[in-house]
Amino acid sequence: MRLIASLFLLIWGSCAAAQGLFSMDTTEDGRMWEGVGRLEISGEAFCTGALIEPGLVLTAAHCLFDPITSRPVPVAEIQFLAGWRNGRAAAYRRVRAAVAHPDYDYNNPSETDRVRNDLALIQLQHPIRNTTIDPFGTDAQPAPGARVGVVSYAHNRSEAPSLQELCQVMSRQDGMLILSCDVDFGASGSPVFSFDDAGIPRIVSVVSAKAQANGQAVSLATTLDGPLAQVRLALESFGDKGVGLSPMAAGNRRETGAKFIKP
Repeated sequence: MRLIASLFLLIWGSCAAAQGLFSMDTTEDGRMWEGVGRLEISGEAFCTGALIEPGLVLTAAHCLFDPITSRPVPVAEIQFLAGWRNGRAAAYRRVRAAVAHPDYDYNNPSETDRVRNDLALIQLQHPIRNTTIDPFGTDAQPAPGARVGVVSYAHNRSEAPSLQELCQVMSRQDGMLILSCDVDFGASGSPVFSFDDAGIPRIVSVVSAKAQANGQAVSLATTLDGPLAQVRLALESFGDKGVGLSPMAAGNRRETGAKFIKP
């Protein structure tokens, strides 16, 4: 695939080793990360999302599409479980509206274009106003070599969030970031954090896909510079034109809410 080949050329000899995952199985472990949650898709698949406002969740655009029909999943079939851990969430919310980046095309044959625009906002039916659940701020994309972290759920660790706090930005390419962070199915939409001098996390990117470079597993992430503002405008223009996205034909089994690029 063209993207994977370019990754080999771009970061040959410069791969940084990813650090281990820390599973946040207890409330104490997950303190300050409760704004990250599981997005349940039709009760059969899930992605990861994060609050950036009390009523707004940031995730990957491809999480909103059915992989069999390529059509949007109705918002009535999406639920945000903030701080999901061992069968319980800190808050449960249904979805009022879900909007992908206006240039995102689920069927686009270009992997680069899909990752570059793989961003979506989900408006909750009711804002989460809970003293233990704080929305995260956002920030500009980090430079190559910067330390970042990812909080995610995945198919083999779906019942509690995991934190990988010590991975790096390996490169920037065509509007996306190549990271040494460890991701797997279900981690789509996971927030990528930078940390200021006080250790306060701010979202700088969203996990879109996994790939390989030089035999090393890497993750591909969508930058927020520019794309996030465009999705916000799309959500605002959506307004009261109808709650949710276009309905999807019934009777199709959904295998996954996370579509990943594979080498």
